[in-house]
Amino acid sequence: MNAVLGDLPTWNLSDLYSSPAGTDLEADLKLAAEEASAFAKSYEGRVASLDGKALGAAIARYEAMQDRMGRIGSYASLYYAQDQADPERGRFSQDVSERLTDIGTKLVFFRLEINKLEDADLSAKQRDPALAKYGPWLRDLRIFRPHQLSDELEKALHEKYVVGHAAWSRLFDETIARLRYPFRGEMLSEPQILDKLSDKNAVVRKEAAKSFGKVQGDNIAIFSLITNTLAKDKEIEDRWRKYARPQSAMNLANVVEDEVVDALVSAVKAAYPRLAHRYYGLKAKWFGVGKMPYWDRNAPLPEHDDRTIPWSEAEKIVLDAYNAFSPELAAVGRRFFGTGWIDAPTRPGKSPGAFAHPTVPSAHPYLLLNYQGKVRDVMTLAHELGHGVHQVLSARQGPLMADTPLTLAETASVFGEMLTFRSLLKTAPDKSGRKAMLAAKVEDMLNTVVRQIAFYDFESRLHVERRKGELTPDAIGEIWMAVQGESLGPAFSFDDEYRHYWSYIGHFIHSPFYVYAYAFGDCLVNSLYAAYQSGQPGFEAKYLDMLKAGGVKRHRELLAPFGLDASDPAFWDKGLGVISGFVDELEKF
Repeated sequence: MNAVLGDLPTWNLSDLYSSPAGTDLEADLKLAAEEASAFAKSYEGRVASLDGKALGAAIARYEAMQDRMGRIGSYASLYYAQDQADPERGRFSQDVSERLTDIGTKLVFFRLEINKLEDADLSAKQRDPALAKYGPWLRDLRIFRPHQLSDELEKALHEKYVVGHAAWSRLFDETIARLRYPFRGEMLSEPQILDKLSDKNAVVRKEAAKSFGKVQGDNIAIFSLITNTLAKDKEIEDRWRKYARPQSAMNLANVVEDEVVDALVSAVKAAYPRLAHRYYGLKAKWFGVGKMPYWDRNAPLPEHDDRTIPWSEAEKIVLDAYNAFSPELAAVGRRFFGTGWIDAPTRPGKSPGAFAHPTVPSAHPYLLLNYQGKVRDVMTLAHELGHGVHQVLSARQGPLMADTPLTLAETASVFGEMLTFRSLLKTAPDKSGRKAMLAAKVEDMLNTVVRQIAFYDFESRLHVERRKGELTPDAIGEIWMAVQGESLGPAFSFDDEYRHYWSYIGHFIHSPFYVYAYAFGDCLVNSLYAAYQSGQPGFEAKYLDMLKAGGVKRHRELLAPFGLDASDPAFWDKGLGVISGFVDELEKF
């Protein structure tokens, strides 16, 4: 209980399992292993001989196993996220991961044998309704056909994952979780020190930035080793699978064409001057300086609303904003509160940042926040709740088709943020309050669009350079500084420790080239929101249908009812125009 923030909720993981040592968890692990063995005995080497009805029944069985295994894996992952500095939790998570990998190895054959079917043969089998039901899953599975390796290699890669990519990711997570940053006699965690970078006091911002940069610099060797190793690991697998470039695997997983991503990246980079450079130039002028130090990038304006918002008020703000758009959306959102579905307080060792974990359709999502009562934290709640609502609505598609490609996974979250922002903007008490709120929103959008595309550019350059040989920490820092200068523009000065700031960004480690999904989602939502504001008939129903579709439809099908097409380069300019319009308005203050 925090006297100012109120009673902050924590997770109730017993909705999944009673405890790490629970008999229910152990029973499910044993059952999953038995089911996998029985499944392999029934179908390995026989998939091609199954008719449509029998293959449909096999996929239904496979789907049920995926739900059980997903529940187990989700529990271990969430339990670990509560305190990544606890060795016992780390051991438990690793043990579960290894057992699930062993079980999953018995099932690798199924996807491989499905992908060996000829198109005409599979198409004929899909005339049976039992198999036709899984059409979208089969469609997305088979896009990986050209990159599939031999059965033996696929099984070896699957088994080695826990001591390869997953192990290096764990090392990154545990290193970050254990780091402490000295600040005025205290030793702060990563979320706590980064929170100081948006403090109203310039001296606090500077001290926090210097402390963060120094500690990251003191540990830069290990972060560089992790990054180099994973980039090389990815290059080896990409080469074997014959992916055209480092980004291709992620784009394929996102069911989005390389050229669509290229169009987005090109549009954003071309817009750097009229978005980030122009806005930060304005901000420097408001601060009365020619150049701002890098730690003032997220500094609040003097007019900024710096009150502390209790949790109960944050809940009301977000749910009221959702309800004004759609009572159905708000009703789903309300289920997250008071039920153990959200973990909000900051704690030593807790996973930094925020996320929404979908778990499995037979359970419910869990949200993780590090809530500290800022307006920004309310917006983060709105964002993660959007993910959670999306995950609840798409669960009806079942374990194999509920997941949304990353390009659309950010849609509901960013839309929820926009609803909340527009609601808050109406409450601005005066012109200066409106200016501060608009500026804060522009900064959020720049962080979501410009910064994430700069991250993508950083990764792209890093992976290309890594193919020539291992990169020193200085070499990685040089790439980082070049990209930051290009994207943020001439309004900033960067001290030497800033070259280490790349090293805390988990997406580079866990999901290479994930980051463009944020920019994709933001620009997409800007265009969607414009359609909503224009009074497009039936917008709410179309929007909810889009969320309920999960991974069944691709972006072109999902956007068609709104008259939008992400493959059209002008689409991105329309989305970026919303940010540019906000900057236009700020120039008038």
